[in-house]
Amino acid sequence: MAGAGGRAVASATSESCPGSSGPSTPGAGGRAEQTPRYMLGLLQTPRSSDSTGVSSEGRPQAGWGGRRPGRAAGSSGPEAARLERGESYFGDKSSCVENTSTLNLTSSSVQGLNSTCIGKTPLSCSRSVCGSHTPLMGYSVTSSSTVSPHAVASVIVAVVEGRGLARGEVGMASIDLKNPEMILSQFADNATYAKVITKLKILTPLEIIMSNTACDAGNTTKLFSLITEHFKNVTFTTVQRKYFNETKGLEYIEQLCAPEFSTIFMEVQSKYYCLAAAAALLKYVEFIQNSVYAPKSLKVRFQGSEKTAMIDPSSAQNLELVINNRDSRNGHTLLAVLNYTKTPGGSRRLRSNILEPLVDAETINMRLDCVQELLQDEELFFGLRAVISKFLDTEQLLSVLVQIPKQDTVKTAESKITNLIYLKHTLELVEPLKAALRSCNTQLLKAYYNSLEDTRFGIILEKITTVINDETRYTKGCLSMRTQKCYAVKPNVNEFLDIARRTYTEIVDDIADMITQLAEKYSLPMKTSFSSARGFFIQMNADCATLPNGQLPSEFTKITKMKNTYSFTSADLIKMNERCQESLREIYHMTYLIVCKLLNEIYEHIPCLYKLSDIVSMLDMLLSLAHTCTLSDYVRPEFTDTLAIKHGWHPILEKIAMEKPVSNNTYLTEGNNFVIITGPNMSGKSTYLKQIALCQIMAQIGSYVPAEYCSFRIAEQIFTRIGVDDDIETNASTFMKEMKEITYIIQNANDKSLIIIDELGRGTSAEEGIGICYAACEYLLNLKAFTLFATHFLELCHIDALYPNVENYHFEVQHVRCSDGNKEKIAYTYTLSKGYTEEKNYGLKAAEVSSLPSSVILDAKEITNHIAKQILHRQKSTPEMMKERAVYHLAMRLVQTARNSRLDPDSLRIYLKGLKRRYEASCPAPGKSDE
Repeated sequence: MAGAGGRAVASATSESCPGSSGPSTPGAGGRAEQTPRYMLGLLQTPRSSDSTGVSSEGRPQAGWGGRRPGRAAGSSGPEAARLERGESYFGDKSSCVENTSTLNLTSSSVQGLNSTCIGKTPLSCSRSVCGSHTPLMGYSVTSSSTVSPHAVASVIVAVVEGRGLARGEVGMASIDLKNPEMILSQFADNATYAKVITKLKILTPLEIIMSNTACDAGNTTKLFSLITEHFKNVTFTTVQRKYFNETKGLEYIEQLCAPEFSTIFMEVQSKYYCLAAAAALLKYVEFIQNSVYAPKSLKVRFQGSEKTAMIDPSSAQNLELVINNRDSRNGHTLLAVLNYTKTPGGSRRLRSNILEPLVDAETINMRLDCVQELLQDEELFFGLRAVISKFLDTEQLLSVLVQIPKQDTVKTAESKITNLIYLKHTLELVEPLKAALRSCNTQLLKAYYNSLEDTRFGIILEKITTVINDETRYTKGCLSMRTQKCYAVKPNVNEFLDIARRTYTEIVDDIADMITQLAEKYSLPMKTSFSSARGFFIQMNADCATLPNGQLPSEFTKITKMKNTYSFTSADLIKMNERCQESLREIYHMTYLIVCKLLNEIYEHIPCLYKLSDIVSMLDMLLSLAHTCTLSDYVRPEFTDTLAIKHGWHPILEKIAMEKPVSNNTYLTEGNNFVIITGPNMSGKSTYLKQIALCQIMAQIGSYVPAEYCSFRIAEQIFTRIGVDDDIETNASTFMKEMKEITYIIQNANDKSLIIIDELGRGTSAEEGIGICYAACEYLLNLKAFTLFATHFLELCHIDALYPNVENYHFEVQHVRCSDGNKEKIAYTYTLSKGYTEEKNYGLKAAEVSSLPSSVILDAKEITNHIAKQILHRQKSTPEMMKERAVYHLAMRLVQTARNSRLDPDSLRIYLKGLKRRYEASCPAPGKSDE
């Protein structure tokens, strides 16, 4: 075969992605090793077929095996007699093959299993699902400059609940197939299982694993029923209860957990339910992935529910935190407002923080310090942003690196080679990242800089560069990337590999020569192209009229045409493509063996990459939050025991309107913790309520807030019940939905909650609606929670006569006379003012502009006025009640001043005199007060 030297290089194009020249590396025997003139794209490798029961998708066909199990979770306690402990399956590449007949699985998630399981199936599936579940083994890391918030689900969760007296104690274990991190949780939940549902909604699982005893015929547990009700499109798999085994779970964690995270043992050794969930989860993941995690390579952490605020799924939906309610593809969400991340990991971290904001003020302020420094130091901001944007998905990269496939296929070989190149690329960015952080001043950024001083980064990179070419780089073109993989290993490491690469180069050059000769033979402008699906093919731009008889020569086959571009091949080219693929398989196989040996040498140092992954994703999120501040006039929040916002506005509405919305003030304290808001429809009540909740969430994730000034009390829970226009069309289902939402709030709220309720009681009669609202308000008034309650029931406003911690506010409207001079229309100001609305009869005003007879409208006004006078007479405050209210407000303001005042003595004296004047003005009795 002719070599590459001295020939004219023809142009190569790709249907799928552009290519570029790869590195030229020295070959065996000291001469220059040629790289092909045409870079190959990603090879479509044949499906594996083997005797171990693995399907063409890489999924085992039989059930995954288990040996002698220990005590199952939910038995009498750690003191109970345990069965003999089984052997570990992890790290043993033959475990799946040896045990396929000992445990069989039936699951709606595993395609093809039901027809191929061996023996009697002891497990049952809960229900069918919408789509297939494909294992994620063998993928490669990709980069994304713009990360979609709607990523494909890849999290598998195991859930188990105690039995008997332990019912309500729930253990969870989750693992992301794209991220080698197992998260354990255990907590006591109430009858609504609010914590379980909320955590699962945040995880957005691909699949949920539960014990088969949870769905026994006629004895389905409440937890199982609630989960299946809330997650109708998620795959459910049930396994025998005995595989939820806490002894096995602790053993797996001891074997797999990286030394960096060994403190997990102290945290979970007595948390039997999350350990039991971990045992079932890890075994199941081994089964579906057909691979095992390398020993001491997994990140394991315990996530308690006390470190983050709880936002229930209904509230997250009402506030449009991550998904727009009208159109899921629409970017009008809080996540879209804040998301200027450059990496998938940064986007994932931002999303999880929005759904689970922090509750520790010190940690939040550390983040805010970083955002402030990034805003003040442009060199630091742009330097970090430039480096961060070059990182790939480090979490997904880690997931591939720490998994050891049980079978060696061309696909797994290519994946490992690719990801080793990605690892080299990632490690080469550590020094530039350190350089960008070198001049930072804030505590958190300094801590990140110190973490990057870890010598293991250099050790891993040094080991890689002893085998991998220095010129080997991550490139975006798939053709170029293929060449990088083929020539990744240095020459003279393996003589047979060097020969295979020379053969590959000659085949590619011969393909180019053949197509050049065909072009000369037929005098047609043919050029060599490539796609991952077709391999090499011929492409030509020509008008049909220029072809002989309007057709291509008969030796060309598989002809396709798009506009004036023809794509086709020939029998000889197909044969040469087959030879090229065979050569590639040989190269990948030999390279894979070298890569595996190299990975075995660096596994012990892999845990430092978890640290790097955390740093990159956090820096990316902080840069995104800082960038958001540059686009609008946001302000840094403070954290006190007061919710005070001066001229705050709605962040999503600002993005939609492309201008700053009308701003409003908010003030809630322990003494004035309940606000009733009134106003006509469309006056801005719902928007204002959502604005408060969104600002609270932004503050607690470490973001600046859309306001001129803001102070927040940390909220441990955020509840919202937001009315919609459709509620006007009252029906039984609307009313039941309202009752479920308010019941949930009442059962779960505490003194540190932020509660937003809009239009409660619209789904029933006025009398019942007022009664329900009044009762709900009185219950919530017993808490110290901050509550904002919007209503059309003006009768509710008079509750402030009984409860001095209630404040009334309303949205102002203006009456504008129409051009014809006979009728008025309402102009909305969207401005919040103190007191309840005077627009008591806006229903009558709407009737006036309709075609109702004037006599009917006059009668309606007379009856309305009569009823209003009766209600006002009954609810009129006495002088004693007014004085008690004034005393209460004075006491609360004095307490607030003592706690939070930063005034100098003179300013404080002036402020206190002002308080005294307001108190005296509020007292009904004339004369000077002796208080």
